[in-house]
Amino acid sequence: MTESVANTLREYARKYEKADFIIGDPSWFMHQVHGDKNQEIMAFMAAGLSYGSRAQFLPKIQWLLDKADGQPDAWVREGAFREHLKPGDKSCYYRLYTKGEMFSFLADCQKVLLEHGSLGEYVHSASKDALSAVEALCRAFQNTAVVPQDAKSACKRVCMFLRWMVRDGSPVDMGLWPFLDKRTLIMPLDTHVLTEAANLGLVSSRNASMSAAIKLTKSMAEIFPEDPLKGDFALFGYGVNH
Repeated sequence: MTESVANTLREYARKYEKADFIIGDPSWFMHQVHGDKNQEIMAFMAAGLSYGSRAQFLPKIQWLLDKADGQPDAWVREGAFREHLKPGDKSCYYRLYTKGEMFSFLADCQKVLLEHGSLGEYVHSASKDALSAVEALCRAFQNTAVVPQDAKSACKRVCMFLRWMVRDGSPVDMGLWPFLDKRTLIMPLDTHVLTEAANLGLVSSRNASMSAAIKLTKSMAEIFPEDPLKGDFALFGYGVNH
């Protein structure tokens, strides 16, 4: 990596990690509710739906927030989502997810909340770093395709959720989970981000796998050693400007 690339990414990170970043971003939803448990579960639901066109998935996240009436933890924990979603319903909720798939996802969320108290308490008990946290979340959601079944893929949306929960001192990320070291966080990686990173000489892989995500994170750690996922904002800025 050249010093010119490193300086460019530092500048983009400074420019884009600001409060107005959340406008039109799925992270906006976790800022609309109050209390750690509400913010955790709202963030997890938002992350699960964050793929494809923002114009299409943001209203689907808004629907969940509306039905939960601003109290997503109680809505999931008490099973109130069952009034709106039914098991086995084959009608489409969003793209590959049927309404029945969303029911299974929320039922798994409910199970974690009832057995462990919160998503944070579950992850805290089951992991020591971000990779083991990804693996723990995959294990807990084996009944739904909303969460990957294992950590072989890049698990972009899970890694993004962990960024939201772990990074502190940010106008965007919540910093609710100090038990995980933000230096272990893994870059949220999809094919678009991978292409940009390859163009910058940060990675050589063309396959959006967990190993590629870890390699990209290591490259970002050379620029942001105490907080590699500043690189997520940096690459976002690079994508906007190139």
